[in-house]
Amino acid sequence: MKGFLALAVNRLAAAHGDRLRRPLALLVTYDEEIGTLGARAYAEAGGGSIPLPSRTIVGEPTGLRPVRLHKGHLRLRLVTTGVSAHSAYPDGGRSAVEPAARAIVALAGLDRRLRGQSSRVADRFPEAPFSSLNVGRVVGGTAANVVPDRCEVLLGLRLLPGADPAGMTARVETTLREAIGDAGWELETVGLSPPMESSPDSDLFRVLQAEADDSTDRGVAFATDAGWLERLGHDCVIFGPGSIEVAHRPEEWIGAAELARAGEVLDRQIARWCGATG
Repeated sequence: MKGFLALAVNRLAAAHGDRLRRPLALLVTYDEEIGTLGARAYAEAGGGSIPLPSRTIVGEPTGLRPVRLHKGHLRLRLVTTGVSAHSAYPDGGRSAVEPAARAIVALAGLDRRLRGQSSRVADRFPEAPFSSLNVGRVVGGTAANVVPDRCEVLLGLRLLPGADPAGMTARVETTLREAIGDAGWELETVGLSPPMESSPDSDLFRVLQAEADDSTDRGVAFATDAGWLERLGHDCVIFGPGSIEVAHRPEEWIGAAELARAGEVLDRQIARWCGATG
């Protein structure tokens, strides 16, 4: 994404307003990695003071293949509470870890049920054609000789386009209630990156397909800012150099030839959609 951002900044800096017949804009957001916080704030504010063009390229790494669908990511935190005590006198306390353990087993069952459900867009996600739930972090207790009075479980749900985040949260709550009852726990939403699905008839999508000489209609399993921008009426296409498979690694890289080609594609898009001349 940093490579794409450099390309976009350079092209915006080189653009001459008197040569553009339609507006060109660059939107830079913050904290995409921890929940698309900047895009969410922008969307919930109704956009900026100046309306942006609707055709939007989100430059996440796709190997320069256009993508019009992606999964969302819903982050939830479960906190179970108990009563601390010396483990030599366990009846004086109540463990917070034990109900959390039962909850984790129940959530694994919910994940299996999600994987078994069909979806109209499943064929766009052949590697994982389902919504899924992952328990990513568990923290509880202070020592082996202390009955723990608190346990925290962080979980993430990867949602297919069309899945309702509020409805999915309600399913998690029902699962927890069935597993551990109503007392001694709470569930909160700590982050949401909505799924994205633009129209297969999008003119921007079709043009980028022609650029890539690739008519495949695919989705990606990671989330982007496009899920929020779509809610403002943006026609989003995910299209950028590099591979998600090397992202978040010490040796993260983009090939020089691919980066140069991405710049050429952006030049042609600016000329086509903004009417750049000269």
